[in-house]
Amino acid sequence: MQYIMDNSLAGKSIKKQLENLHKKNLSDFQKKENSLKKKEQEVVAKKNILSEEEFQKEISQLRIDVKNYNTDRNNKINSLTKKRLESYEQIVKSLSPIITDYSKENNISIVMDKKNIIVGRTELNITKKILMILDEKVKKIKLN
Repeated sequence: MQYIMDNSLAGKSIKKQLENLHKKNLSDFQKKENSLKKKEQEVVAKKNILSEEEFQKEISQLRIDVKNYNTDRNNKINSLTKKRLESYEQIVKSLSPIITDYSKENNISIVMDKKNIIVGRTELNITKKILMILDEKVKKIKLN
């Protein structure tokens, strides 16, 4: 399964889309972190100028901003994880009929994941054949 995820056209397209989304998120996180650090430095620099009440208001606002940032960051990370799982499921859904048809055509009674096999003949491995069929039928899977 992992071989197909890594080597199929659909798997590669999903991987690239997820990497691009991850890089975009990292860039956004870095910008927000820099903005929050700058704001923190400004607030600390104003400590002696502002009254205690105004200083506490700015500190409270900074804490709210940091909390919102953390919430947003966690949501984006969870969303990326969810997309990764959904894309994996899409490939499995695409593979299921392909494997079923292949096993019927070639009179194969059982298909198992290679990681679950201790010893077997190498000519029984149909992974590359299934990969070729998948690449013919599914070129790309678009993430939501």
